[in-house]
Amino acid sequence: MMDASVISFYVISAFLLTFGLMAVTAKKIFRSAIWLLFSLVGIASLYFWMDLQFLAAVQIIVYIGGIVVLIIFSIFLTQDSGSALPRAIKSRKIGAALLSVFGFGIIATLLARTAFVETTTPMDVEMKTIGFKMLSLGGDGYALPFELVSILLLAAMIGCIVIAVKNIPGKP
Repeated sequence: MMDASVISFYVISAFLLTFGLMAVTAKKIFRSAIWLLFSLVGIASLYFWMDLQFLAAVQIIVYIGGIVVLIIFSIFLTQDSGSALPRAIKSRKIGAALLSVFGFGIIATLLARTAFVETTTPMDVEMKTIGFKMLSLGGDGYALPFELVSILLLAAMIGCIVIAVKNIPGKP
């Protein structure tokens, strides 16, 4: 018999998979960005389900509040924001499907080889510990991923600028 935790996991997973699939198959770019927003909300809710409030807050602030808003603004700045996306080439669809099957195979192989051990000790998720680890340069620190997030935001801004500048009337 399934308890409420397992049922909520399956509901969140179905939500996440549904909107992720809608994000990559939408015919209009603005709708694709909105479905991406909902799929990122699903990831944040998965973090909340795992009782990782800090990661959920980072997910909401950085990805939803930062990157998706930049993408939506760049879509609005383009000339043809409401038009349909060009149809995908059939060979690219086949290649994407094969790569997806290959990726799922690798993930299934890695999961089959990994021994998951249930622990009873709770994780230390105090803000002081998280802050120390975020700024620590040692082996248990996360200074590099913290800097990579800033590079990710910079890359998202540059991508949005490229999308916005691409369709300026009168420019080649």
